[in-house]
Amino acid sequence: MAHKTNPQNLDIIDKREFRKRRKELFKKHKQLIQDILDLPFDNKISWGMIVENTAQKYPDNIAIIFEENTLTYRKFNELVNRHANYFISLGLKKGDIIEILVSNRTELLIYITAISKIGAISSLINTNLRGKSLVYSINKTSGKFMIVGSELIDVFNSIKPELDLTHNQKLFFSLDVDSIPVPDGFIDLSLSVKDFPAHNPSTTASVKTMDPFAYVFTSGTTGLPKAAIRTHYGMVGAAYTYGLLMTEVNPKDIIYIPLPFFHATALSVGWPAAFAGGAAVAIGRKFRVSHFWQDIRKSNATIFLYVGEMCSYLINQPPNPNDKNHSVRAIIGNGLRPEIWNDFKERYGIVFIGEFYGASEVPAIFVNLLNFDCTLGMCSSPYAIVKYDFEEDKAIRNENGYMERVDLGDVGLLLFESKGSTKFPGYIDKEASEAKLFQNVFIDGDVWINTGDLIRDQGCNHAQFFDRLGDTFRWKGHNVSTTEVEKILNSFEQILISCVYSVKIPGADGRTGMASIIPSVRVDNFDFKGFANYLRENLATYAIPIFLRFKTDLETTATLKLKKATLKKETFDIGVVSDIIYIMLSGESEHTRFTKEIYENIQNQKYHF
Repeated sequence: MAHKTNPQNLDIIDKREFRKRRKELFKKHKQLIQDILDLPFDNKISWGMIVENTAQKYPDNIAIIFEENTLTYRKFNELVNRHANYFISLGLKKGDIIEILVSNRTELLIYITAISKIGAISSLINTNLRGKSLVYSINKTSGKFMIVGSELIDVFNSIKPELDLTHNQKLFFSLDVDSIPVPDGFIDLSLSVKDFPAHNPSTTASVKTMDPFAYVFTSGTTGLPKAAIRTHYGMVGAAYTYGLLMTEVNPKDIIYIPLPFFHATALSVGWPAAFAGGAAVAIGRKFRVSHFWQDIRKSNATIFLYVGEMCSYLINQPPNPNDKNHSVRAIIGNGLRPEIWNDFKERYGIVFIGEFYGASEVPAIFVNLLNFDCTLGMCSSPYAIVKYDFEEDKAIRNENGYMERVDLGDVGLLLFESKGSTKFPGYIDKEASEAKLFQNVFIDGDVWINTGDLIRDQGCNHAQFFDRLGDTFRWKGHNVSTTEVEKILNSFEQILISCVYSVKIPGADGRTGMASIIPSVRVDNFDFKGFANYLRENLATYAIPIFLRFKTDLETTATLKLKKATLKKETFDIGVVSDIIYIMLSGESEHTRFTKEIYENIQNQKYHF
């Protein structure tokens, strides 16, 4: 059965207002829009070229602000060049991989840019991963070199024996603010590059727009993280679209980025948007709700990057007389919930909300160029929102075998056509890439990318996010694979089998994890403390299930797949579920018994998750 909604109660875009705003945009930015539309994707416009051009145009402008330190564009480019020329001297060439396990700081951006100027690829390892997921990610994109930050050296060493390291694979050590000796087997990177030339390497000119730029790990429905390919086209397109066109970034702007650069939002949206117009990037180590506006004011930021969960955390804070005491004129991000959109905009005095939709592995986007409220914006790439059968859990095909687009106001599955500049670059795993594509969608021979996301057609080429499909859910700004979590849970000695799925918590963004488990011991003998420690060692914090439901059996299909529909429907409703449930409340170190009082407090939104 397709999902039907009532268009009268939705944020349908007004056609007259749409035409008016579109006309104003095209009149103001006619040449820039034409440049973007004409952008060839087989030329030599690359990320390195953008950095070199900006450094030449704005040499004395501040490029990077990090904690108490700043770097001008001239100095940033020179440091990049020293690293690039050093790597070239070691034989690094186009297409080679360097794995990077470094947290948010200035050096990370230097390494990525240096590698990009050679045409090599940065494999950006998620610094939140631990245990098996971390081992898998590093082994999956085994690089010629690897750079490890001192802040993560203990994490690296804990899994080093399980890595497929070779004798000729160089390990570089990147010192953070701490002062610790270079570990055995590592090379001090900052010391090694010191005497290398600061001029632009000749290799920059050989890098093409559609060449791979980085691997970004994204959770999928089939298990462990998948390495999605990001191209230079994504960086170049973002520089033009998010920077010059949408927010009109200029040299006086400062974009505050507290999101991790191993994710596409910071890497391929905020950073290129700033560098496109000679603006500064103010790097935050991580998002801290209690220090956020303080950091904004300290950096004099005029724009900040967000994910929806950030905005929810911020608006849940008690009102403050200083709420509008800042210089922010625009924000760029994704996932801002429609129900808090206008309140957030009004409370903090935000004039422009640059909401967008994108995925790490898909080279197409929706962008809120016209500044409408409660929308992903508009899309210039060929896309379709097709009818979806929620009971059968698949896209609907008609009697002729083709899919059909939804009506105005309805929800369907988002597809992008895989051709031209939006041709699917894929994952490094060929089988995973093929599983992402639909064939013969509207005509014989066409190929479309299945985003796995449900969106609502708002008309006028605009759409609104609705939900995600399959075994991946979004929590704390991250995609979580239920299959990956299940594998970790099933390896715990007191669990026979687990079934992980997502549930909605009233007032919270996204969906959190819940696990129904069959234990090998009685519940009162279950080692909750040991289990909590085990989860922290093997899963990122956001992937740890909030709820545990203890069962004696789990239903499966004929092919032994776990049935999740009923479990998802029952959630943690204490009036429906008779099984014992445990919950990990915010600030607690382990799961505790779920009670009627806790359930009522959750319904009344007295907890913040």
